[in-house]
Amino acid sequence: MITTIAVRDRRMSGMGVDASSWGAALVRISPYTFSAIGIAISIGVSVLGAAWGIYITGSSLIGAAIEAPRITSKNLISVIFCEAVAIYGVIVAIILQTKLESVPTSKMYDAESLRAGYAIFASGIIVGFANLVCGLCVGIIGSSCALSDAQNSTLFVKILVIEIFGSALGLFGVIVGIIMSAQATWPTKLISGIFIVIWILSLVSRRKNLCEDSESFFWDS
Repeated sequence: MITTIAVRDRRMSGMGVDASSWGAALVRISPYTFSAIGIAISIGVSVLGAAWGIYITGSSLIGAAIEAPRITSKNLISVIFCEAVAIYGVIVAIILQTKLESVPTSKMYDAESLRAGYAIFASGIIVGFANLVCGLCVGIIGSSCALSDAQNSTLFVKILVIEIFGSALGLFGVIVGIIMSAQATWPTKLISGIFIVIWILSLVSRRKNLCEDSESFFWDS
């Protein structure tokens, strides 16, 4: 641990970062901490947006269904759209979790490790807050759809089109978040690749030596 702190402080001084600045505080935070926060924001804020949207549209749907019970089955699609926002967050959180890899202590604060942690963190923020706004948007439109459908059933399809476009906002955040998480590459990948290449070369040379020994044995006999 002391060695890790010394290496980190040496790199900070080499980058010209003041030890008492906010930049130094951010650099001292483990990239795994940033990754964990990003994953938590991705699922937590997405579920918050979905719950908020369901609360808005559900309360209006139940109230309007008292006067017009026929709207209950049709307007459940608004609740499904809000629930899809939480599913977006779950999917991205699982993808981000698979991006985590163990890194040797000596490479914990390498530029590549920090970039991977920041990429996962930024991806979680993008997806979480995009889904939060999407859930609110779908919830408000769904509430208006339920109230309008209770008064005039011909307005349901028209408002549903608007709701579909509102639900697409969360997909934009998911797409950008997945693209950003693709930049999360840890140093162990390169090391593992080198070890695999060395292992393959050793197998090839061992097989070549075995073939030469077999051939010499055959001619000697």
